Amino acid sequence: MAKALVGYRPVNDPRLMLETLELRRRVADLEHLVERLQRDNDQLREDLRQPDVVGAGMPTIAG
Repeated sequence: MAKALVGYRPVNDPRLMLETLELRRRVADLEHLVERLQRDNDQLREDLRQPDVVGAGMPTIAG
């Protein structure tokens, strides 16, 4: 199956060719999603490292 996805195996059946194209498109979509989620996660981690400027002057319950 992996060889068919990579394209090493000749495909004469149009159904298999269509399925291979759809799988490649789906893999590309999932790769883009993973990249976006990684960027979002990196941004959230960076935001957590930044001091909270707005909340810094706010009094807390303890004092």
